[in-house]
Formats: sequence, structure tokens, C-alpha cells
Amino acid sequence: MAGYSREFKKQVLRGQRVWFVVLTGAFLLLAAGIVLGLLAGNRFAATAETPENFRVAPETLSASFAEVSRRVEPAVVNIDTKGKVPEVALKGEQTEPTNPDDILEYFKRQLPRRPSYSVGSGFIVDKAGYILTNFHVVDDASRISVRLQNGEEYVARVIGTDDETDLAVLKVEAGKDLPTVKLGDSDAVQVGDWVLAIGSPFGLAQTVTAGIISQTRRETPYTTSFQRFIQTDAAINRGNSGGPLVNMNGDVIGVNSQIASTTGDYNGIGFALPSKEAAYVYQQILANGKVRRGYLGVNLDSVKPEFAKVYNLGETKGAIVTDIRDRSGAASKAGLQINDVITEFNGEPVGSAQDLIAKVAATEPQKEINVVYLREASGANLERRTTVIKLGERPSNTANNDADSGRKKLSVTPVNAPLAPFGLTLAEITPQLATTYKLEGQTGLVIKNIDPASFIADLKATNGADALNAGDLIQRINRVSVTDLKTFNDITGKLKTGDAVVLHVASYNKFTRAVQQRIVQFTVQ
Repeated sequence: MAGYSREFKKQVLRGQRVWFVVLTGAFLLLAAGIVLGLLAGNRFAATAETPENFRVAPETLSASFAEVSRRVEPAVVNIDTKGKVPEVALKGEQTEPTNPDDILEYFKRQLPRRPSYSVGSGFIVDKAGYILTNFHVVDDASRISVRLQNGEEYVARVIGTDDETDLAVLKVEAGKDLPTVKLGDSDAVQVGDWVLAIGSPFGLAQTVTAGIISQTRRETPYTTSFQRFIQTDAAINRGNSGGPLVNMNGDVIGVNSQIASTTGDYNGIGFALPSKEAAYVYQQILANGKVRRGYLGVNLDSVKPEFAKVYNLGETKGAIVTDIRDRSGAASKAGLQINDVITEFNGEPVGSAQDLIAKVAATEPQKEINVVYLREASGANLERRTTVIKLGERPSNTANNDADSGRKKLSVTPVNAPLAPFGLTLAEITPQLATTYKLEGQTGLVIKNIDPASFIADLKATNGADALNAGDLIQRINRVSVTDLKTFNDITGKLKTGDAVVLHVASYNKFTRAVQQRIVQFTVQ
């Protein structure tokens, strides 16, 4: 533009700037429209195809896990049980055998008999100290110890058990309110929901694992009629039994009870008893000391498509009476017969045999119920009939209520009524005992036996050996010299749970061949 005037050049440049601004603005608007369109499309897709809260940032989920764990863990307890001492029986007289076949059994009997120990989990459902756990965790235990997250430890007693659901209710006396968890609505859980399992796998207390609900109402080869489990892939191992499965609100929706495994350890499939069933058992045990369930006295099977087709049923529903198991039971008295198909119970339709069992069991024994059933008669169709049944009470399989069940009765040594002080059988030392235990010239009380079920049998010295043994001589307790049983019993009779005890003990050391003194310290449990 060398031949044009300066003014003309300025106008041209001014026009070019205006066009540049206009084009730039148009480009920016177009780009913004594209971006907004993409965002709107994504938003629409998320709204139309997925739940509104589907996209959860990992850090948000992690924070939720942490918060649920923080709220629940104080109410989850570690349960240590001590089993009964196994008996080793010798044929005939319990003296040194003359028959060579009995020699091995004789020497077995001479070995120290030790109780079995096991560990499990549980959770506190009432601030007064009521705890839910699995029945198999405390089955046949002679002593049950419960340890809280803060390290406090208590001896528990069994309030009641139900082996139909493998549940037990325990009670500890803490003397204060304890942290609790809430039993939630297990019927509301859905496949895919996040859950946490909390417990003591392999004795590792307060372990938290996460997973999802894999299935609901799952049966396993080892279930009873009242066990339809929530299946989860949250890691559950030995020791988790009795611990809670909780949802993201921190509510217990299941009691961890079983695993599917070829090795006995976690294989990705765990089973928890739904909290709805656990709550029913808990309330029944508190009210009655056991679970009372209605009972018909029959064997049942579900109507399947084949049965419905052959018997011209309009739908595949109902429970077939396959056997009258109890001839003096409720169903027999009401006139029900084999092959009758029960379709209604107390005004509600019966979907299957399991559905009827659940309805009957949830009904109070001795209650009269209207029942609708179908009976085979002449012609192609079944005849509809009604009857009134007065339910019986389902027999319990637990030894607490059934002496003929073949099971041993659950026995827990009373905490406040030991057979001997601290589980110790003592004797005032005599010249003969002094010679036997190589304690000549010493005074005190000789330990003749220690109850394996007592807490004192678990006490360990610094080197890991048993703190007390048969043959030890107790010379002082809490700064008081003891030479007679009355003095010792008077002192121990005034002690209560949580009190400190210091024993001055003497014993013969076979390595140094001398009597040695030591101190044993513990807290009364």
C-alpha cells in the first residue's frame, strides 16, 4: 500500500482489526457451544442411564469406609473361649495297666491335659452389655472372655443360644454403658451394595475388610431351614465368625457365619445371617431364654412346574405335605394328609415350602391359624379345603432344651461362684507334702490342682511358662502371710473383679535343686 495515503492505510488497518475481533469472538462462541453440548450430552446420559450418585470419587468412598469403621469398631468385640479339658479314658481300672493294649492309653493319661482355645468375634447391641455372636464360637466353652477395642476385658456368660440360626446372646457386666451398633434392615440390601466386615480373623482384632453384596437369600450345604444368607466378597476368615457385616450407614445387616472354601480360609465367598433373623432370635432369647417357634409336625416340599402341570394347578406356588412326621402334632390333629398342598397360611399366600416354614416358625406356639389347602379327589382338579390348626412348639436341637439330642450342654463356669478360690485347689502344707514337693522347712499353702477352665490357668510368667503350677507354695497374698486355708479364703472372698492380686510363691527348681521365691501378679477376672 505504498501508493495510498496515510489516512487510507489507517482505515484499512482499523477494518482488519474489527474483522479479527469478530472472527475470534465467533470462534470462541462456537468452541464454547461444542463444549457445553458435550457436557450436556454427558449429563443427560448420566441422568437417563445411571443413578444420579453413580460416579463416586475414590477419595469419597475411602472417607466413607473410614467413617463407618470409626463408628462401628468400638462396639465390635474379640471373643476368646476356653474349651473343656478332654478326658482320656482307660479301660477298666484307672491304675497302671498290665494289659499291653492299655499301655498307650495309660501314658496318654499321664500327659498334661490342656483345654482347647478358640477365637471369634461379636458385637454389642445393648449398652447394658448384651452381645450377639455365633453359637459355634462359644459352643461347649468353659470360659468366655470378651475384649473391647479400648483393651477392656470382661468375662461373659451365655444368656441363650439358637443352633437353628447358629446364634448366641452373651452378657458382660461392665458397670457402665458400652458402645453399641444398630441392627439394620437386611431386607433392604441389594446386590452390589458396599459392605464392611469387621472382626478378628486369626485373632487379629478390629480387622476391617470391604466388599459388595454378591447375593441375598443364599442357601449353602450346611444351612438349616432358618439360614438364608447374605453372600459377600468382603474377606471373611476364621475368627471373623460372629462379627458384623455393616452397610454404609454403619448399621449391621448381617452376622458373619460361614465361608465357602476348599482350604478353610478366604476364597472370595462369605455368608452372613441377615440381621432381620438375628434381631428376631435376640428378642426371643431375651424374652424366653430360648427361641420359641411354631411347629406343624410335617415334612414339606415346594410345588414345582412339573407338579403344577400334572395336578392342573394354575400357578407354581404352595407347599406339599410329603410326610406326617409327628402323628400327635398340630397338622395331624387338624386332619392334614400326605400330598395335601398348603396354599394359604393365616390369610397369606404360601409361595414355597421354605416360605411356609418361615411363616409357621414366626408364629407363636399354641396360636390357632386358618389354613387353606388342596387335596386330591375324584376328577382332574384338586379340591380346595380349609381348616384351623393350633400350632405346636418346634423342638429345639440345642442341648439346653433337648436332653436326647446327643449334644453336650453348653456350660460356662459361673464367674461369681468358682469351685475354689481362683480355680486353685489348695492344701495346708504337711511334712508329707513338704517331702513330696521338696519344700522342707517352708510354710504356706500347696497348690494341688489348677482348674484348666479358670483364668489363672492362662497366666504366664515373663519367660512364657505357666505362672502357677501344681506343687507351688503360696506364702503371702496381698502382703498377708497365709499358713491356713481359712485365712486365704477370707482374703479372696473379699476380692472382686478388677482387684489386683500379688502372690509370693515358692517352688523347687529341679535345675538348681533349691527352693526359689518369685512373685505372681494378676487382676481378678
